[in-house]
Amino acid sequence: MTRTPPPEPRDEIRVAVSTVIFSLRHDDAGELPAVVLPLVRRTRDPHEGQWALPGGWLDASENLEAAASRTLAETTALAPSYLEQLYAFGDVGRSPARVVSIVYWALVREDVAATPLPADENVAWFDAAALPPLAFDHELVVEYALWRLRNKVGYSRIAHGLLPELFTLAELREVYEAIGGRRLDPANFRRQVDGSGTLIPTDDFRTGNHRPARLYRYNHDVELADRGPLPR
Repeated sequence: MTRTPPPEPRDEIRVAVSTVIFSLRHDDAGELPAVVLPLVRRTRDPHEGQWALPGGWLDASENLEAAASRTLAETTALAPSYLEQLYAFGDVGRSPARVVSIVYWALVREDVAATPLPADENVAWFDAAALPPLAFDHELVVEYALWRLRNKVGYSRIAHGLLPELFTLAELREVYEAIGGRRLDPANFRRQVDGSGTLIPTDDFRTGNHRPARLYRYNHDVELADRGPLPR
């Protein structure tokens, strides 16, 4: 009787956590703000010298979201205002070793993104529309994260994750315009957000070169995104 040979030992499968962090950046030309994200230059093989998403290995003692927050702090020193699991990327050929990456996406307010990154030439912000060649399959990861952001902003309230505590309707509209890549009619936009129940008008105004603009705050009784039965 023949015996079935034992299976060959397989390579170890490692789990990594990476994060796509989006913010906005204004210029002085009056154009729409750019959607930007930080990247980290790899200092070792594979893909030494190429830019990649911030991330790291999952520790056996930590939860996934804790690992995402930790690796963000270690590589960029950023604390996001919104963090959500995006997708699991695990194609066999995506890395020389067998690596499954649990990818999160995050939003960082512009004032937070303006704070200096760690004093390291290997960490920098890039325009999402003009990225350098990325390591591994990170170009696909960023493309998918942008697709998720543009779709989700239409039916959820995550745009507030890119705004300060107090903001004008024009600033909120600008976030939607930057993400969607097109201008919106101010009057139609005002009617839509006024009926959404997500904004609370304050008694404060922002003054400048134009007429004073009322400041709003986000209704914290409404979640940025519905997570169903999952814990916050």
